[in-house]
Amino acid sequence: MFDGVYFEFPQIASLLLLFLLCSLLCKMKLPSIYFPHTHDFLNRSVSASKTLLFLKWFGVVMMILSLMSPVKDEPYELEPKEGYEIALILDASESMQAEGFDAKNPYFTRFDVVKEIVGEFIKERQNDNIGLVVFGAYSFIASPPTYDADILNKILSQLSIGMAGKYTALHTSLAQGVNLLKMGDSKTKIAILLTDGHSTPQIDKIPLDVALDMAKKEGVKVYPIGIGMPHEYNQDVLLRIANESGGAAFGASNANELKEVYKIIDKLEKSEIRGESFTNTKYYYQFPLFLSLLSLMLYIYLRNKRGYA
Repeated sequence: MFDGVYFEFPQIASLLLLFLLCSLLCKMKLPSIYFPHTHDFLNRSVSASKTLLFLKWFGVVMMILSLMSPVKDEPYELEPKEGYEIALILDASESMQAEGFDAKNPYFTRFDVVKEIVGEFIKERQNDNIGLVVFGAYSFIASPPTYDADILNKILSQLSIGMAGKYTALHTSLAQGVNLLKMGDSKTKIAILLTDGHSTPQIDKIPLDVALDMAKKEGVKVYPIGIGMPHEYNQDVLLRIANESGGAAFGASNANELKEVYKIIDKLEKSEIRGESFTNTKYYYQFPLFLSLLSLMLYIYLRNKRGYA
């Protein structure tokens, strides 16, 4: 239990010398004029009490040990995870209100279906560090990268159409996704960009070239997915994003095709993400402190019981 224990303040041990000097030099002066035999009585009684002497010095030593603060460092490491660092970039613009994307649930909007499929994808990626970006007229980080699939799915369930505006800032969202992955440790960084529309020029403030340069600089491989009919999204832009970043572009006209797209992405090569090391400092001062108080209280009790001064 106490292997590896050390003292934070070992210099406090010098107090023991002070106590020893005081016991030798600081003798108690007794009022011998009024009680001429008290000195002899105490000498015979106290010196004969080895129990009291032991309790007094044991209490002092334990108190000094407590002040020296005995501690033990217990290092532990979070297990490294094998997986991607992934930015899921989701279009929540007004066009995602369109229904009929899922034949089984014809009254579901595209965004409802996307949240359901992406939620299943997240559950399957337990070892991935996944963040979430939502965009419309502007983009924002809905969740920083996390390994907690439950928390991520709870956040996903709270997203709604239009919460980022009704237009489509496609290039800005890509730049936001790259920034999300910028500080990650993984050698393989993936951005999965899903949209059902064209970039709105007046709203999309970041040029496509700039967003692509950011992705290439940070080594982010982008997998753009266009959903809906081919004419509803800009296939050429999605192909360019995929080609220049080293990813692949996909199209999905219905829910089943979108599920297949995520299954393909699910087979991507995994890379090791470094584990984190921490040190927990455990303190043991309470043990000698308790023994010291117990010893000194017992010393006072026995001394008073015997009628000593």
